Amino acid sequence: MVTAIGQLAAVIVGIPSLIYLALQIRAQTKERHQSVVNALTVQWGDLTRSFHDNADFCAIYLRGVQSFNDLDAVSKLRFSSFLNRFFKNFQAMFFSHRDGVLSASLWGEVERTMSDVIAYPGVQQWWQTRRHWHTEEFGHVIDAIIARGDEPKAYSTYNLNDVIPPKE
Repeated sequence: MVTAIGQLAAVIVGIPSLIYLALQIRAQTKERHQSVVNALTVQWGDLTRSFHDNADFCAIYLRGVQSFNDLDAVSKLRFSSFLNRFFKNFQAMFFSHRDGVLSASLWGEVERTMSDVIAYPGVQQWWQTRRHWHTEEFGHVIDAIIARGDEPKAYSTYNLNDVIPPKE
């Protein structure tokens, strides 16, 4: 009888401890998810800084989305370097979503941004030359977006035909 009472007391004391532990783990998981989202946001901001900090690069980018193949060698290198970082960032977001860290609504935002950029022929030309730099799983995501054949409209109001190379 004393043993049964002792076991009952242990259970009564243990249950609140288990509940507390579960709450702590849940809070840590939320904090870890938020930390990942914050890191991805910082990386995204660092990446897009290329646009507002460098008008010459903006012109290369706007020409590159129209045709990667028509860029000169130096511009191809700059455009390719940017797109590689851009796509690696998207790839990290894809895996964060797949692993349950990035919510469906945030992934939807990322996927719409990717779709807008990938719709351009120059980006698709670049992808053909650099697909092998990315995971197969992410490659399938990009290939599926390309296969949809979305119309390029992200920069449709930018008068892309007026973009001229920067003066030396």
